[in-house]
Amino acid sequence: MDCSLIRTLINRYCAGEENWVDNRTIYVGHREPPSGTEAYIPQRYPDNRIVSSKYTFWNFVPKNLFEQFRRIANFYFLIIFLVQLIIDTPTSPVTSGLPLFFVITVTAIKQGYEDWLRHKADNAMNQCPVHFIQHGKLVRKQSRKLRVGDIVMVKEDETFPCDLIFLSSNRGDGTCFVTTASLDGESSHKTYYAVQDTKAFHNEQDIDALNATIECEQPQPDLYKFAGRINVYHDRNEPIARPLGSENLLLRGATLKNTERIFGVAIYTGMETKMALNYQSKSQKRSAVEKSMNVFLIVYLCILISKAVINTTLKYVWQSDPFRDEPWYNQKTESERKRNLILRAFTDFLAFMVLFNYIIPVSMYVTVEMQKFLGSYFLTWDEEMFDEDTGEGPLVNTSDLNEELGQVEYVFTDKTGTLTENNMEFIECCIEGHVYIPHVICNGQILHDCTGIDMIDSSPGGSGKEREELFFRALCLCHTVQVKEDDNIDGLKKAQLSGRSCVYISSSPDEVALVEGIQRLGYTYLRLKDNFMEILNPKNDIERFELLEMLSFDSVRRRMSVIVRSVAGDIFLFCKGADSSIFPRVTEGKIDQIRSRVERNAVEGLRTLCVAYKKFTRKEYDSVCKLLQNAKLALHDREKKLAEAYEQIEKDLILLGATAVEDQLQEKAADTIEALQKAGIKVWVLTGDKMETAAATCYACKLFRRNTQLLELTTKKIEEQSLHDVLFDLSKTVLKHSGSLTRDNFSGLSTDMQDYGLIIDGAALSLIMKPREDGSSGNYRERFLEICRNCSAVLCCRMAPLQKAQIVKLIKLSKEHPITLAIGDGANDVSMILEAHVGIGITGKEGRQAARNSDYAIPKFKHLKKMLLVHGHFYYVRISELVQYFFYKNVCFIFPQFLYQFFCGFSQQPLYDTAYLTLYNISFTSLPILLYSLMEQHVSTEMLKREPSLYRDIAKNALLRWRVFIYWTFLGLFDAVVFFFGAYFLFDNTTVTSNGQMFGNWTFGTLVFTVLVFTVTLKLALDTHYWTWINHFVIWGSLLFYIIFSLLWGGIIWPFLNYQRMYYVFMQMLSSGPAWLGIILLITVSLLPDVLKKVLCRQLWPTATERTQIMSRDCQDHTSEFTPLASLKNPRYRSNDCSNFPARRSNSHSKKRMFTHWRGNDYSILPSIFGYSNNRCNSSARYCYSGSGLETSV
Repeated sequence: MDCSLIRTLINRYCAGEENWVDNRTIYVGHREPPSGTEAYIPQRYPDNRIVSSKYTFWNFVPKNLFEQFRRIANFYFLIIFLVQLIIDTPTSPVTSGLPLFFVITVTAIKQGYEDWLRHKADNAMNQCPVHFIQHGKLVRKQSRKLRVGDIVMVKEDETFPCDLIFLSSNRGDGTCFVTTASLDGESSHKTYYAVQDTKAFHNEQDIDALNATIECEQPQPDLYKFAGRINVYHDRNEPIARPLGSENLLLRGATLKNTERIFGVAIYTGMETKMALNYQSKSQKRSAVEKSMNVFLIVYLCILISKAVINTTLKYVWQSDPFRDEPWYNQKTESERKRNLILRAFTDFLAFMVLFNYIIPVSMYVTVEMQKFLGSYFLTWDEEMFDEDTGEGPLVNTSDLNEELGQVEYVFTDKTGTLTENNMEFIECCIEGHVYIPHVICNGQILHDCTGIDMIDSSPGGSGKEREELFFRALCLCHTVQVKEDDNIDGLKKAQLSGRSCVYISSSPDEVALVEGIQRLGYTYLRLKDNFMEILNPKNDIERFELLEMLSFDSVRRRMSVIVRSVAGDIFLFCKGADSSIFPRVTEGKIDQIRSRVERNAVEGLRTLCVAYKKFTRKEYDSVCKLLQNAKLALHDREKKLAEAYEQIEKDLILLGATAVEDQLQEKAADTIEALQKAGIKVWVLTGDKMETAAATCYACKLFRRNTQLLELTTKKIEEQSLHDVLFDLSKTVLKHSGSLTRDNFSGLSTDMQDYGLIIDGAALSLIMKPREDGSSGNYRERFLEICRNCSAVLCCRMAPLQKAQIVKLIKLSKEHPITLAIGDGANDVSMILEAHVGIGITGKEGRQAARNSDYAIPKFKHLKKMLLVHGHFYYVRISELVQYFFYKNVCFIFPQFLYQFFCGFSQQPLYDTAYLTLYNISFTSLPILLYSLMEQHVSTEMLKREPSLYRDIAKNALLRWRVFIYWTFLGLFDAVVFFFGAYFLFDNTTVTSNGQMFGNWTFGTLVFTVLVFTVTLKLALDTHYWTWINHFVIWGSLLFYIIFSLLWGGIIWPFLNYQRMYYVFMQMLSSGPAWLGIILLITVSLLPDVLKKVLCRQLWPTATERTQIMSRDCQDHTSEFTPLASLKNPRYRSNDCSNFPARRSNSHSKKRMFTHWRGNDYSILPSIFGYSNNRCNSSARYCYSGSGLETSV
């Protein structure tokens, strides 16, 4: 039984409802409706108190301890600690208890401090003053005392204290402006609308006299969805019902702007507000490194158990001799003789587990968490990833996935706003087959040097002229654009209006571009006032249209419509949307000519929209109005009913024309994709755009190249052949070259083999994902994945948001289990961002939903290159070394203890002193590896950016594979054997002090421990490539701290110790010349094999990284980030940077795309319709290329 069901049952019981429904009824102002109305069953609602804290004063200790001991490592060490307390173990409970106490305490202090800050923030929020109406007067009280049904007054620049239904404002049209930056990051002003029947209530007395009830859905977290209705009672008449939607709901956390004051009624309070419901965290993602750590931990746990079993068995084998079992100096008591053998064996087993338990590094988890948390700041501090235009830098929402950035194999990217600027410019429109460009007569011919001409195509006559005017009016009316108002706008004359430049605001850049483009063609949208839309025609006359209905845009319909009434009384429906959603619904118009122009513009990379209209009679409009009203008033399945109503209304349309808008390619988007492909990462573009538009963009950003053979898996193909045949043919085509196209060739940059690119649309994907009649879809999916694996790039067009997530999930769960990354900038990308292993949001122009739901956020797509190739590379290398080093140093630490048991009769005698056991992982060896994992750079930043192929060296979790893990483990075993037996043979029958005194067992253990600490620390020093004063301070400081601690620990009689077995041991050891010689010799022998292995492998079998390290010393001056090292000094090399702004497409007379092949690489020379050029050129040159080579026109 889940929590939602429990909550439902509790609410049902508390409210006494027999038939529970998912809605609530609210009395506005707590005024009961007139008698005779439907009986109201009261429900219990929470107060307006916000609680974001996890703990209280009373439950902090038990709850925090419970949460911490849910971690396997903490629970394991707790068990060991309890075993040490219960039975007689060879080591003190302090050795396990102190490190565990340290870890638990540090974590508890950190979490307690964070929760204290949350408590402070909650109190500040709950105690802020709020104005509400009581008995016709304004009363002030604390926010936490608000109740559902209270009428609240909010002033300008104040934050809404709870979720309110907007009743009225001081503005005559019943609107208000709101910013929702704290909710979704969007800083633009949004318009909200008051209830039609209450917007005239401007004072407290009128509002207090309001008699109404609100029926709405129960709280749910979606910020953009709301369904409800308000029933307004006038005397004893039937109530007037009005629909309520998200445009009437003012959300807690949003801020009132440019409006003096508003009145609203509270419907959701406290933890039921949408803001509070969005507090819940996203599902936890785990990195590949963390999974490897857990597997290695299990392996070491098995080693620990096997050690304990071996020692326990050998102990009883060794004690099978009575003399050994019960020597004369240590005879057993009677109770010990009668003790059960199995119980004794189990106790001994536990004692050995305690003795060897340090092989499991408890401090590793704390160090890894600190490394991730502190390491994430290096990303946010990177000045190269700071965007001057937006004033923003990268954002880390979770540091748990830092190392995953170095393991990405697939990048799924959105197109609009991610690869492109989402900065739209109106290019042209086509009406009845005639093409119009602002200020230019086009109609098939572009006139030279006529940019100053202010006229449009005048060829249409009669009905054509009427359609032309309808088209312009449609674009002026069918949108959600707001006009930024001036204070004196009402006093402007027509002449002034005609010359003024309107400032348009909209959540969609396309709409602003269209309205601004039509303004340049003579039709200016002025404003929406009192539900009338005003436009200024070329004759400087203001035309007014009453806005009757608006059929909002959604990603499924891919269109929007408005129903307006002209002054003459004519009722029109104007509809605009994607060609795929408009063409099937039109019955008249010059469909073929317009379709041809749309396809041509799409090939050139322009975003196209089609415009159509329909004229209603009064009777038809009444039926449409009734249909919409019934759907809007529905509390259940409102969206489904509205979609069905829209489907019935938007049919039998007359096609007017189409528009073309240019979206420029983002700066360095092509360089970024080229770098990712060189790094062995496959890039997929997932977009909702047309196939032709998306394909043109893919060529522009070098996803597809000159030698790329495009394979289509589209609806058109499937209509000609069956899906099975299309998949079979594509599979046969790509598998011809599958032998040479391995994973390492996925970059698609080679010219000596066939390069494939796949294009698939949403409808084809639905067929692939759809279960077959036999109930399985596995065969189609596997065939599809097989084709994708052998393609260097994939373009998925006409994708719905859910389909984007399906694609990511399909690849993520394939048999190779690759690491996936999704990047996007809009709300439609959130599903794939949440689905991928790593989600990256771009803080773009489509709001902040993507950035809010992502793991990381970056300002521009170009920053992905450094995030993966540099930061991701460093993160992975550093944490991999950290994990392997921790296991290595703990093997070095504990294996001598295991060997020592063979020389002490398996008596569980510890080799090291309690202080050394306790502080080894906490103090002596912890800081050097932490600093290493934060600052190590085995290759320079510039080299990683210049040579993206180095990313392949760490792909597929290369540094945490079993081969590497076994090498580190055996290296630890070898070093441990050297420590132990080196010290053993040094002590064997040898006088090591000047007075002939023999060393004891604690001196032996101290000698082994000294060699151990110096060896593991110097091993880390040998692995360090990037030295700073901090590294020197920490590494040599740690060794110095060990020496000073040992001198103090053994040189002073500490009063708090019952016995002091280490007294004068360390000083005595250092007074011996052979001990000094032995320490130096054993450290050298221990480090020698690793040094020899590295030297030999570097000379005989160097990796790409090692070759680059050698080259970086020989070649200090590099011209460009992507210059091949062999051609650095070639004079024919040219920079990829563009020194001038690209020319506009409207100045272009040619539509061709140029490609050049030079020095084994492809370069595309593109028209500036993409707003991007790869070459250094002057402003007068239209096309240019660098160096000589083959140039092809496509």
